[in-house]
Amino acid sequence: MEGELSQEKLKEKSESDSEELKAKSKTESQISKIIAAINPEYADNSSEVKEILKEGNFWQAVEKAEAKPSSEHILVYDSLASTLEPVYFWILDFMNSIFAGKVEKLVDNFASSVGSGHFSELGGKKSTMQQEASRILGTINNILKSVINLLYDLREWQIILHDYELANSKDKSKAEAGFLALKQRWMDKVDMQRGTGSINALSSGNLQFVTLRDAFMIANSPEKVDELDLNERVKRLLKPRVAEFLEWRIRSEQEMKKRFEIEKSYLKSQVNALKLESRWAKPYLKAARQLEGSENLMRRPDLVSMFNIILLELILMGKSKVKVAEAAIDEKFLPKSFAKMKNLRDYYSVVLVEFNFRGVPTKTGQHYSLGGRAEVKFKAYGLNSDELGLLDERLKESDLDDSLKLVEGMTDESLEQIKKDIEDFIGDKKEKVEEKEKVEDTNPFSALFSFFRREKKTSKEDKKGKIKEMKEKGVKPDNYAEKYIRNLARAIAINRCYDIFDIYKKGHGMASFPYVQNAEAEPPKASDFERFLGLK
Repeated sequence: MEGELSQEKLKEKSESDSEELKAKSKTESQISKIIAAINPEYADNSSEVKEILKEGNFWQAVEKAEAKPSSEHILVYDSLASTLEPVYFWILDFMNSIFAGKVEKLVDNFASSVGSGHFSELGGKKSTMQQEASRILGTINNILKSVINLLYDLREWQIILHDYELANSKDKSKAEAGFLALKQRWMDKVDMQRGTGSINALSSGNLQFVTLRDAFMIANSPEKVDELDLNERVKRLLKPRVAEFLEWRIRSEQEMKKRFEIEKSYLKSQVNALKLESRWAKPYLKAARQLEGSENLMRRPDLVSMFNIILLELILMGKSKVKVAEAAIDEKFLPKSFAKMKNLRDYYSVVLVEFNFRGVPTKTGQHYSLGGRAEVKFKAYGLNSDELGLLDERLKESDLDDSLKLVEGMTDESLEQIKKDIEDFIGDKKEKVEEKEKVEDTNPFSALFSFFRREKKTSKEDKKGKIKEMKEKGVKPDNYAEKYIRNLARAIAINRCYDIFDIYKKGHGMASFPYVQNAEAEPPKASDFERFLGLK
């Protein structure tokens, strides 16, 4: 028992540590470490990372990984007189020209010292955004309550209208059931208002009209009353009640349908108002989240409370796909046979550029200019499509895009819970096209070979399943041809990484190497088994 309890505690501790590491990777620029955990080849301590991954602790592997990109260059630019924006935009524009506009911003964090004017001004803007967002969310809450009440009312009226549909049915048993249900409703809602003169009161009261209730449930018209074996006193009471019920049935059905349609129209207008208010709330919520400083940057020693300091952390990623056929035939970087190969994964040359700014904000008009120290790291990688897909999924897990999740959680999820009910009433749900009847295959051999056929899956389902499998088992290792292509992708990334670094320095009059030898793709290294067989 004690052993079981200790194992449960260890499991809880492991889960809490994992969540803590996720939160830490959110605030830190751990992109390089996440890549090293996805592909241990990019970890200096790859054997240690692999052992941790075998135990299924991905975020612990991220924390322990010592990132080792294929190539890395560091540029430090320190000038209080010059602003920091030109450094960022020059590199961004140059990367866009190299990677054909396929440049993504992965991280955008900042922190300013609490004693600076910049902090107080941003705090005022954040408060304004939060107040406006709170006001709109209050309106959303009221509309949502109205929508929920309307749904309950419509659902109740739908049940009542179902009784009318049954009463009008051509099926005798259904029509009888609906008719009896309407009679019961009329006695409970309409006739009951007569008090002691109601059918229920007369049937159970001192007047002893015990047959009145049963006779009313049997008679479907005043004419049918005469056919019943009743005394005249009962018939005189029953005829006007039956006639009144028949009139009530016609008029109440018309009114109920009319009101049902009006309420449906009102529900639709309320849902549209809810969507509109949600759309208005999103920019304020997102802006308020973006104006929050990074907690991790706030702990850095160069951010002193009473100094006028701001810290910025930005990461850009540029990627370009390796065109195997072109590289094999036109450029001759790969063997020609690679151009005919199929089922090879796509490989990309990836360049990460990490900016760490420490600036002094100076107010010029309505805005601030930032002069100070910029440390820029250029890193090169060769990654395949599976690794990039898993990287994107891991970044979502680490909540690097948590501002968008916050917005969706506060505005979209509440509507999603009642979406089915809303679609039933206002008809937003798209009607499914009926499937065509399958023609029977008369080929006697089709049943024999159908065993080998695979059921087709949608690309979305297939992608989700693949990501889930990669999370559990890791990315599938490269085969020989893929290793060759990865080496080419890595070589292209190394060259482009250096070009961005070198051309920036030369373009700004900094010292640089007069020439550089370009990296080239090499054949994959032989495995231990291949070396054992004497292959290279």
